[in-house]
Amino acid sequence: MPERIDAGATGSGVVLLVTPPPTPNGALHLGHLAGPYVAGDIAARALRDRGRRTLTQCGLDAHQNYVVTKAQARGETAADTAAHYGGLVREALRAARIRYDVMADPLADPAYRDAVAGLLTELVEAKVVEVAPVSLSACSGCGRVLHHAWVAGTCPSCGAEAAGGTCEGCGGFRTATDLADARSTCCSAGPEPVTHTVPVLRLEEHREQLCEFWAQAVLPPRLRRLVASYLDSGLPEVPLAYPTDWGIAWGDGLRVDVWAEMALANLILPGRHLRPHANTLAGYLDAGQDIDEQWIFLGLDNAFYYAVMIPALHLAAGLRDRPTGLVVNEFYRLTGAKFSTSRGHAIWAHEFLAAEDPAVVRAFVSWDRPDSYESDFRPEAYEAFRALHAAALGGAGPVLDGELADIEVTRGERALRLEAFDPATAVRAALAAASSRPERSARLLGLIGGTIPAGADD
Repeated sequence: MPERIDAGATGSGVVLLVTPPPTPNGALHLGHLAGPYVAGDIAARALRDRGRRTLTQCGLDAHQNYVVTKAQARGETAADTAAHYGGLVREALRAARIRYDVMADPLADPAYRDAVAGLLTELVEAKVVEVAPVSLSACSGCGRVLHHAWVAGTCPSCGAEAAGGTCEGCGGFRTATDLADARSTCCSAGPEPVTHTVPVLRLEEHREQLCEFWAQAVLPPRLRRLVASYLDSGLPEVPLAYPTDWGIAWGDGLRVDVWAEMALANLILPGRHLRPHANTLAGYLDAGQDIDEQWIFLGLDNAFYYAVMIPALHLAAGLRDRPTGLVVNEFYRLTGAKFSTSRGHAIWAHEFLAAEDPAVVRAFVSWDRPDSYESDFRPEAYEAFRALHAAALGGAGPVLDGELADIEVTRGERALRLEAFDPATAVRAALAAASSRPERSARLLGLIGGTIPAGADD
């Protein structure tokens, strides 16, 4: 396996592009578009434009208990909430010209749910995953086991406010048992210790395999620092199911944890697409041999799972020799504060795109993308960019001519290669050379704006 992926080379195998499934507890907002979703779609279009076989994968993260908390606030069932916001998510993706070859809908696909539960059973029976007593926390008010949305506190590493799962401040894995000042969100009560027998992934047991994976993966510096912190402090144990009432049923009164579900789905979904009759681990691994490399587009808040937990489970299951790259974005802010679905601090993508040219919106969120630091959406900046975009395409924009224009467009074309993915540079290059190199610039802007086909759905 090469030390670094040569994503610009032409290969015969499939390039798998994964973007995390959005949680249907709210509509998509511009922060989502500026993060993994537009970027992943541009990357897929650029790969296909170079003749690469590309498989794009996403879905709906319907089993997050954030859906349950939203449903309670709306006075309806969790399934109704997921269906409502899932529809708005799909509407925003269509409006933004984002297409996926595989778009999983867990609540609408019983075969998917059966496959996830069956694969977890297979891994337990093969002793890849251990079922053992695990120390958890429960609400002292109602007895609910606290995980993800049901618990809040302070991250002991960076001091940021955090829920169960991961800390948005540092990207680290956090549970109700290690959050400082932890309290339940259901009753605002303190946690009490409980023990439950659940499937658990002991990451420390996979340290050597993970180190080999990290040595060969394309990871941004922020993720390498996160990985290094776990190598210093020790890798945690991650429960793969909880005693709760929302999620895919498994075992006696347990539901598969959403992140375990995603890890298993990332074996099942490409496996079923490439080998429609695959229904066992052996079949999914066999299908995986068609995949030359995989790239994952994600936000920092998902970094632990995609850089640590999911690779560990895949390696333990027997997945080997799949070069991987992670394209990670920081948070996008809206006039100074983070876009937030739960707090309603957002510009909803489906509403914004209904009144704007999606090519301009895609170009702007690529130009303003929070790739290595948090950037800030400001309406006046968008309006100025829209005017600049129109002027450049109309021949009245900034001009680079001759050799400088050729250099700039070449730089923009190379910026869409995955090993150094930088759509902001591609936008700047295309606009700067649009007047003097209209054909090459138009092709770049077509990939960015979503007018050059991504696949059969276009």
